[in-house]
Amino acid sequence: MGTPVIPIAAAVRTTCPYCGVGCGIKATPMENGALIEGDPEHMASRGRLCVKGSALGETLGLDGRLLAPAIREHDKLRTLRTSSWDEALDTVASRFASIIAEHGPDAVALYVSGQLLTEDYYVANKFMKGYVGSANIDTNSRLCMSSAVAGHKRAFGEDLVPGCYEDFELAELVVLVGSNTAWCHPTLFQRITKAKEARPGLRIVAIDPRRTATCELADLHLPVKAGTDVWLFNGLLSYLARSGAADDAFVAAHTAGLDAALAEADGCASIEFVARTCGVDPRLLLEFYEMFAATGRVVTAFSQGVNQSSSGTDKVNSIINCHLLTGRIGKPGMGPFSLTGQPNAMGGREVGGLANMLAGHLDLDKPAHREAVRSFWDAPRMASKPGLKAVDLFRAIEEGKVKAVWIMATNPVVSLPDADQVKRALARCELVVVSDVTANTDTAAFAHVLLPALGWGEKDGTVTNSERCISRQRAFLPAPGEARADWQAICQVARRMGYQGFDYAGAHAIFDEHARLSTWRNGEPGLERAFRLDGLVGMERAAYDALAPLQWPVRHERESTPRLFADGRFAHPDGKARFIATAPRAPVHAPGGEFPLVLNTGRLRDQWHTMTRTGKSPRLAGHAPEPFIDLHPHDALTSGVRDGELARITSRWGAMVARVAHSGGIARGAAFVPIHWNGQTASDARVGAVVNPEVDPVSGEPEFKHTPIRVEPFGVAWHGFVLSREALDLERVANWTRVRGAGFVRHELGGREPVSPEWARGLLGADDEADWIEYEDKAEGMLRCALLVDGRLEACLFVSRRPDLPARTWLGGLFELETLSPADRATLLAGRPKAAGRDPGPTVCSCFGVGRNTICSAIAQQGFTDAAQVTACLRAGGNCGSCLPEIRQLLAVARPA
Repeated sequence: MGTPVIPIAAAVRTTCPYCGVGCGIKATPMENGALIEGDPEHMASRGRLCVKGSALGETLGLDGRLLAPAIREHDKLRTLRTSSWDEALDTVASRFASIIAEHGPDAVALYVSGQLLTEDYYVANKFMKGYVGSANIDTNSRLCMSSAVAGHKRAFGEDLVPGCYEDFELAELVVLVGSNTAWCHPTLFQRITKAKEARPGLRIVAIDPRRTATCELADLHLPVKAGTDVWLFNGLLSYLARSGAADDAFVAAHTAGLDAALAEADGCASIEFVARTCGVDPRLLLEFYEMFAATGRVVTAFSQGVNQSSSGTDKVNSIINCHLLTGRIGKPGMGPFSLTGQPNAMGGREVGGLANMLAGHLDLDKPAHREAVRSFWDAPRMASKPGLKAVDLFRAIEEGKVKAVWIMATNPVVSLPDADQVKRALARCELVVVSDVTANTDTAAFAHVLLPALGWGEKDGTVTNSERCISRQRAFLPAPGEARADWQAICQVARRMGYQGFDYAGAHAIFDEHARLSTWRNGEPGLERAFRLDGLVGMERAAYDALAPLQWPVRHERESTPRLFADGRFAHPDGKARFIATAPRAPVHAPGGEFPLVLNTGRLRDQWHTMTRTGKSPRLAGHAPEPFIDLHPHDALTSGVRDGELARITSRWGAMVARVAHSGGIARGAAFVPIHWNGQTASDARVGAVVNPEVDPVSGEPEFKHTPIRVEPFGVAWHGFVLSREALDLERVANWTRVRGAGFVRHELGGREPVSPEWARGLLGADDEADWIEYEDKAEGMLRCALLVDGRLEACLFVSRRPDLPARTWLGGLFELETLSPADRATLLAGRPKAAGRDPGPTVCSCFGVGRNTICSAIAQQGFTDAAQVTACLRAGGNCGSCLPEIRQLLAVARPA
């Protein structure tokens, strides 16, 4: 999509659909899309946007959209045909009703997503837990933050995040645990960076097995062994108690359970023992402990590296214990802080989005809470026990215990651990309903009914970010085709099943019901909770539409609450927080023997989840266009694989293929693979198929950070790539990946069958009369071809026995030319640009499209010594700032020269 220039409506204030930071956006509808800008008035981001948010305008096209309901026929070919909404909804309602009548309410389930708005989430939970009568509704948020929820509830009595983003700027020490904040929460990282520039005394500690971009800002990096966080923080707790750093008055007045927690932590009293167990230098460990003890204002932020573990809840509580012991909670610039991964992970928690929760921060396992919600909803059949959590849910589907599942706004065939088991489960399921914006996903392939949902920019409601800030997502685009809001689809199915209470005038009416439930009997013994929205009750549509961002609890009209626990009162009945004794335990599956390495998974800077949205943006594809496995060179050597070549990664649960890379940030014995690739973007790169499905016994969150694997060569006879205006059929290629460029599609290939000009013609669709140029060197195993139409480049292919192929970036620029000159044709076959400096190199700054070669050349020619000079010259790093760590690395490499 080109840059839009003609506004057709006024700017609309809305909220970004990516990470849990919840950045504000001003979206101006244009003739061919929307102009996306940061909203300077939004409290979470103050006008900042990361590259993903900035590129949202490139993801709004309707290519690949699901625009009408569809039903899959039960014929041999499982034909998918377009249907009406009435037929699709009748099918869902009648099949759900018949399965419930025959097998009971627990035979059906919903699997939903942190991509849903709070209003969608609320209606889905009301439908399942209050009317169907089953708690079999879980969410992909189970995969990223359920350990934080469980830890909060154990410590505080309720799922409460104490602080706000301002605390990062007020702190004297920020500890980032299991969080590559620079890439996964970029605008928050910018706030930390700016605070450190203003106050150089602000210290940053990064605790992460990998040396990530975040570590480039850190004063101290502790590269802990994966799975050892509880040892680390139990050691800190013991050190704080022994060094006199405890706030005895706070502990006595406001906490309980310290003796048991300290008794467990005393096993980690030795610095040498903890250092050896965690695999870190004891001097660095002691430096961290001393720093934490001596600093008053400390924020400890944790994310997926803590949560995604078979001991994730204990990891969370071991962190909270240290803050409770020192009284560093509830005050400006201090506290434990959970950084959520999705835009509405917290909104889902507010309305009981997890299978073991109820709406309004009430608990499913407490009879008084169930009765409160039942009476408020006037529910005919209230769920009486917790439902199946995500991993167990799909096991129950495969076993035939759950016979119908409705999946909304998520892609579990890619994202869940042991993902091939999810494929088996859905293939066996009697009824699979999928609500999505995308027609072709790995999960949609198993759907019996497909329902077209509204996407970002089209739907209307609220989301809640990591600091408890409720923000509006507002529609600024018309609904495409026959797409509808998810809450509307649920309500229409509910009414067809004979359920009352699902007639809403709009999203504002759902929000009002949600707000009223938060106050329902709140204050009665056993029903008190901090979550309440008194000041938002009774909003009509106009007030709802005008709602400005604010943090709950909202006790009075439009009154935001930045921090909790300032009075030292917590949500347990006695008002005291709980220390939790956290017994360290190793991950369930240890590496060794057949699987000697430990696999860690995570996000990349410029991609999101399974790329159904970010995959549409050409500028987001340039930074990491292929799936890769990051290995230490020693492990690559012992595994028999080389940098730049393809390798197979295998675990007990499955396998995938990726290209080997050496980042320099991986310790021996470990490996890292990004999570984003799926069946539409790669032939065999779903890392979920490899991931260990063990879960935390308290939270049910899977062990995404610790899977024993082996790595071995994936042999191919040749490597290659194709740039073409249309996506190609690559079924006969041994391995391929696909990303979108500006005006072309980029395919990376690895093959085993012999190649020839005739084979290349067939692949690119060139007949005998085509304008075709080629160069072949059989001795070197090299083939270069290009297809032109009316003098314009249509496709080009490069093949070699070695993976060191010509640069793709400058070749992509040839697709912008109306015709190729003779010189262009010659340089194309030569594999290099005709002018020095034409090739910018791999993308470093996606915001402004600045490549590595361009930056390195400027550093060398201008003698730059800091990133600010690079930014002033090239603009690189001047928007979201997430490329600044990479720019600093390039400067560091250039300094010795």
